[in-house]
Amino acid sequence: MCIPEVLLTIMLMTPPDVEARPVITNPHGVRMVDPYSWLRQKENPEVIDYLKAENAYAEKSTAHLEDLRKKIYDEMLGRIKEDDTTVPWEANDGWIYYSRTEEGKAYDIICRKSGEDGEEQIILNINDLAEGHEFYDVTTWETSPDGRYLAWLADTSGYEENDLLVKDLETGEVIDAVVQHANPFSLAWANDNKTIFYARQDEAKRPDRIFRHRLGTPAEDDVQVYHDPDGMFYVSASRNRSGESIFIGSGSQLTSEWHEIDTDDPEMDPRVIAPRRHGVEYEVDRHGDRYFILTNDNATNFKIMTTSVATPQERNWTAFIPHDPEVYLTGLDAFKDHLVVSERRDGFRALRVIDLADGSSHQIEVPEQVSAIGTGMNARFDTTNLRYGYQSPVTPPSVYDYDMNTRQATLRKQREVLGGFESSDYVAVRSEAEAADGALIPVTVVHRKGIKPDGSNPLWVYGYGSYGSSMDPWFSSNRLSLLDRGVVFAIAHIRGGAEKGRSWYDHGKMEQKVNTFTDFIAVVEALRDEGWGDPDRIAIQGGSAGGLLMGAVLNMRPDLFTVAQADVPFVDVINTMSDPSIPLTVGEYEEWGNPAEPAAFHRMLAYSPYDNIREMDYPTILVTAGLNDSRVHYWEPAKWTARLRDHKTDDNLLIMKTNMGAGHGGSSGRYGRLEELAFEYAFMLDQLGLADR
Repeated sequence: MCIPEVLLTIMLMTPPDVEARPVITNPHGVRMVDPYSWLRQKENPEVIDYLKAENAYAEKSTAHLEDLRKKIYDEMLGRIKEDDTTVPWEANDGWIYYSRTEEGKAYDIICRKSGEDGEEQIILNINDLAEGHEFYDVTTWETSPDGRYLAWLADTSGYEENDLLVKDLETGEVIDAVVQHANPFSLAWANDNKTIFYARQDEAKRPDRIFRHRLGTPAEDDVQVYHDPDGMFYVSASRNRSGESIFIGSGSQLTSEWHEIDTDDPEMDPRVIAPRRHGVEYEVDRHGDRYFILTNDNATNFKIMTTSVATPQERNWTAFIPHDPEVYLTGLDAFKDHLVVSERRDGFRALRVIDLADGSSHQIEVPEQVSAIGTGMNARFDTTNLRYGYQSPVTPPSVYDYDMNTRQATLRKQREVLGGFESSDYVAVRSEAEAADGALIPVTVVHRKGIKPDGSNPLWVYGYGSYGSSMDPWFSSNRLSLLDRGVVFAIAHIRGGAEKGRSWYDHGKMEQKVNTFTDFIAVVEALRDEGWGDPDRIAIQGGSAGGLLMGAVLNMRPDLFTVAQADVPFVDVINTMSDPSIPLTVGEYEEWGNPAEPAAFHRMLAYSPYDNIREMDYPTILVTAGLNDSRVHYWEPAKWTARLRDHKTDDNLLIMKTNMGAGHGGSSGRYGRLEELAFEYAFMLDQLGLADR
């Protein structure tokens, strides 16, 4: 039988039909039905077939956008200087390090020289390492103190289980590759140039142990030097800037504890700086015979204390920078003669430099208010030079060297944006929206020069609002493909982040989590009412915990939005947080709550996106997922998508696209990521009526 082409097209455009296999539970007397629990069975061929069917449906549903995707991809690639080099930085081993990229190659090439005019030595060509792998990510790399060996952690699946490899830079040979399944982010050398500290994870992928590995020995001979059995705590190991200490940090969402190992004595038992006390957070750096300690003990916005290495107990701590309710202290960097403090003032990041000789201090000036500044690669301890990064929504990322004595800033490099970019063609402003309880929510608005708030503009609002992570006003050359088509782009600095201090975070979590969602709705309404957005052309976007935000506001106010993009969204809140075997669950009880507790259960159930889907009209929705995602497992967006299809009463498009070979962050190579972004942009622009613009 010959099927007419039009009918065939209609058949291919039909969404995948996934079977409901209800699982019924009764937590705290509440009857809950989960029709798609079985999609957690990753090894089940039916699950993989379903994900592939969703991908095929997404491709068919957006086939008409193929030319637009290619155009956007070419635009974004055309703004990138493919042959580029980072600003070199000097390490304590005397070598000057940098990385560079080459046209047509997806990954960095890490290099060094013996001096400014020295001959280049390629120490790690990630392009070569990635050959034959669909995914390859070097999450961390460190050279030994004498500069002879290079250690790196490599992830080949996106599941964040890394191999530890060591290369002899004199011979070019990989001399050690026995450690597998290490945590991606902990790596520290001792001063003997033979001993490496790294972290391992438990069955729930919580980094819970620190091991000591000696080059050339079997992994089974590695010595466990620290273990934290508390499922709420995550451990890490790092070498401090002065080279005196290996610090082992163990922290939960609310509490932290630090131990130290002398780099000259790697076999010593770790010594505790200050035993943990529930609700007290601190971080520590060593400066000769004293410690600098950043802590929230009786200081909501944190303060800095100091104590001697010989007597680190809390009773011996003395104030160095007292608590200031108007200034949120977020980090410290100790140098031989200076201390650099990272701060948040009036919702923006700032850097303060303190002269340790006389105690005087000053703040580094920035040219734009709506901007972000932060410390960069500062490997040397004995220096008066501070490297910092600066950017704004209209100013590309810039690297400065700053003389902390003379207060002279020198621009070393600003990212080159090709294709005729002019910063003056764009405008970034900060405004505020009033929340239901009267709180004033900061909003960053960026648009092409000449656009007016006349109610005719397509509006795109981005939000996150969790973990105290602040969404600072960043630059994106890719975003220009939106701005140049007339989109007004806004960042909602909602509670749950920490833009306005630690209390801004505290008021957007646990019992007050709903503020995150109502803040976002208030921002969108304010931008619409102020004329920044056409009510019929409003797009919203968020990923991971920001995907939770998307799911919640879609259930609360589906009428407010035209199209939503939810990237790797955390939407199955009750089921995920009720299963301690899932990575991140136990450690995040202090962020969301533990649904084993009745009050927390009912609070979380009230906003869990998967559990609050109703029969009503939803806007157009794009969902993305990663099959190997260990942070938000693929089944959350998959279950959410299937259940939305069961209940939504509209004809608006709902598609889900799963990267079958990557994890939480999508493709590992720069070109693959651009392809993903071009797909997403084309879809959203089409829904905003801008496909032909």
